[in-house]
Amino acid sequence: MADTHTKTAIPWWRPRARSLTSKLLWLTVLFVMIAEVLIFVPSVANTRLRLLENRLNTAAAAAIVVDGVNAMELPQDIQNDTLMATGTKSIVLRKDGTSRIIASANMPPLVTHQYNLADATPVRAIIDAFDTILFGGDRVIRVYGPIGDDPDMQIDLVFEDNQLRHDMLIYGRNVFLLSVLISFITASLLFFTINRLLLRPVQRVTANMQAFSEDPENPNNIIVPTPAVDELTAAEGHLAAMQTRLQQTLKEQRHLADLGLAVSKINHDMRNILTSAQLMSDRLAMSDDPMVKRFAPKLLRSIDRAVSYSSEVLAYGKALEALPRRRFINLAMLASEVCDIVSEETATDIHYVVDIDEALEVEADSEQMFRVIYNLVRNAVQAFDADPADDTALIQRITVSARRSGTVVEILVSDTGPGLPAKARENLFLPFRGSARSGGTGLGLAIARELVTAHGGSITLDETVAQGTTFRIELPDQPVPLDTFRARA
Repeated sequence: MADTHTKTAIPWWRPRARSLTSKLLWLTVLFVMIAEVLIFVPSVANTRLRLLENRLNTAAAAAIVVDGVNAMELPQDIQNDTLMATGTKSIVLRKDGTSRIIASANMPPLVTHQYNLADATPVRAIIDAFDTILFGGDRVIRVYGPIGDDPDMQIDLVFEDNQLRHDMLIYGRNVFLLSVLISFITASLLFFTINRLLLRPVQRVTANMQAFSEDPENPNNIIVPTPAVDELTAAEGHLAAMQTRLQQTLKEQRHLADLGLAVSKINHDMRNILTSAQLMSDRLAMSDDPMVKRFAPKLLRSIDRAVSYSSEVLAYGKALEALPRRRFINLAMLASEVCDIVSEETATDIHYVVDIDEALEVEADSEQMFRVIYNLVRNAVQAFDADPADDTALIQRITVSARRSGTVVEILVSDTGPGLPAKARENLFLPFRGSARSGGTGLGLAIARELVTAHGGSITLDETVAQGTTFRIELPDQPVPLDTFRARA
């Protein structure tokens, strides 16, 4: 059975009633009609004046001929023929201050409106035109005006306005039909032009956004920008870049979720294994062997840290790091312990230097600061491993130094390795992006940054170093609460 809810695609040339395409089409028709109305208003007034002037000129020609040929009054039959030919009820010629009735009906009708064409203003002409169209047709009007350029010669007519109104209605009908035709032609041309240049690209972007929202992880749903260069194609390019970044972010989030699930699965069994190792290490510490006595305390502390780490869910797994438990710690001893452990874990011949005053103290979480320095030193070792040097004269050195400046302790972890590649610099401190070696996760720097930030400090890459890599940590002292300060005072 076919899916009755499937939407039928509507062709671009058959817009829906409420679509942008339909609105554009009808608005174009409306605007063109408004423009035609604005043109029609003065043109119909001008048409009325032209019709009246033509009638005046026709009657004036007949009146001048009659006046020049015969000074006597015309017979009534000839007057009637003249009135019928000119479509008037009365023709009066005013010349040199005198008036002469050229032709007149036996019973002249009652005049209801009078118009002087010589004094017709544009506004008055428009008002009179619409008055004739709306209310005329059965009125007798008087129209008079000068003949040619001679102000001393004037023609005066009396006639019914039904034919005038009829001619004006015919003109209005023709203008309306022509306006409708022009409107639809203009709207069609404008519609096809804008549809191709604007609406179709917008519909393409809209369809792509809908498909991408339904399946954002499908690479085929990333829009491919058209080659033309304009604002819409620029928007398509930005949309494609955003979709690419979003897909990459979704993949990373899925990776993080998988990582959190994996950590949760191994966490239970790992704690049991580490607990057993801790018990065995305690017994091993009771041995009288000097070598065992030397390394047993470090082994115990390492196992204790592992037990502590596995008892909490790691950052970037399922939860955030615990808040730092700040105590005064000896930074030189902590850095030395890190270097000793890393040197035992790696077989690379690397020289470790701890350049820290033994009296330097910092108020921080011992375990978290151990992880910060450990991750930075471990990354430096991996940088050496990733770039093996055949020249035995090259110096492989990792230096941990620190100094106090007021209420801030500055810690530097530097190496003489190959330095960070450009890609790692662009994505520094970002998990799964900021790794400097192939196959790395970049979690070490991300974890270090989170732990330092939790202490209110900052960690940056020292760009002033020309060789190797140097990370700078600025760790401020914990602020003294106001109540404690007052109590001490």
